[in-house]
Amino acid sequence: MSFDASALANAVTRSLRAYDPGHDLPALRRRFGTALAELGSNENPLGPSPRAVAAIETALPEILRYPDPKGLALKTGLARHLAVEIGQITLGNGSHELLMLIAQCFADASVSVAFSEFGFAVFPIATAAAGARAIRVPALARDHATMPLGHDLDAIAAAIRPDTRTVYLANPNNPTGTWFDDAALEQFLARVPATTLVVVDEAYAEFVTAPGLTSALQFLPRYSNLVVTRTFSKAYALAGLRVGYAISSAQVAAIFERLRESFNVNSLALAAAEAALADQAHVAKGRDWNLAEREWFSGQLRARGLRVLPSQTNFVLVDFARDAAPIERALFERGVIARPMGGYGLAECLRISVGARTENERLLETLP
Repeated sequence: MSFDASALANAVTRSLRAYDPGHDLPALRRRFGTALAELGSNENPLGPSPRAVAAIETALPEILRYPDPKGLALKTGLARHLAVEIGQITLGNGSHELLMLIAQCFADASVSVAFSEFGFAVFPIATAAAGARAIRVPALARDHATMPLGHDLDAIAAAIRPDTRTVYLANPNNPTGTWFDDAALEQFLARVPATTLVVVDEAYAEFVTAPGLTSALQFLPRYSNLVVTRTFSKAYALAGLRVGYAISSAQVAAIFERLRESFNVNSLALAAAEAALADQAHVAKGRDWNLAEREWFSGQLRARGLRVLPSQTNFVLVDFARDAAPIERALFERGVIARPMGGYGLAECLRISVGARTENERLLETLP
């Protein structure tokens, strides 16, 4: 009998598909060199704080040592910056790991997990990996006056069942760029039973400028079932180092620690994140730049007759009103990388990162 690894995998793993990171970017960099316009991964073209780079250089001689397993220096900085206790913080290898960890700790085949139709791709993956039943709630309609394709919080609240252990939200949301304000979240939290965790992924929080939208963190003192996840990959421009964090009640954080992988954040990432966090002037500069460039870029796309959804992130979702696959391929062949949305059920859309002006201009020139 021939060997069949899939037959040996457990039932949950057999049902999963691997996360799709997009194109083979290392190969494309070799093919196109500096002409490649990388607008598919929502990276920050301004780069990290010089302090973070200097911190990496300082930490390099110590890479023969294991990193601090508690990440105490970074946790101390985060606790001060966010006005929370150190015991409320859990560090992760990017927020992706933390979103998976939440499901590992709190979901199994006996419970359900709810999330929005066009929420972050990791939500259904985490749910399936835990063997939980997925409740995929329809998003707001495409013709919704202010937030087309955004989270329908009323519908999500109504979909919660007695066995719903976790609700995943993203605010602002990837891949739509849409958001809901603090008042809407507060009303939602008041409707959710204490037996259901509410996870709010705020990967793009540092880019936010919309009135009425700050952070779910303000509700933590009142809602012990609330978990907020963030990352240093976006606004802090440390995507290559993979470091994220969760803020929750100390009780929930203690549960995470039971399954969190040991030494899950490497020493260079810890040092760089701590230094980047201390340079909030650099973060503010990036936020201001992103706002101006996103508005310019969106205006240029709309001038071409395209529908651009509202965004509080460093990307825009563009609705071409027809199959976007040929458009994505044409861009790809010219060395311009955008993210197709067919996997989300949005075949007419592309998610396009706000890149450097030269990259954005190349995309505009290349659009078929």
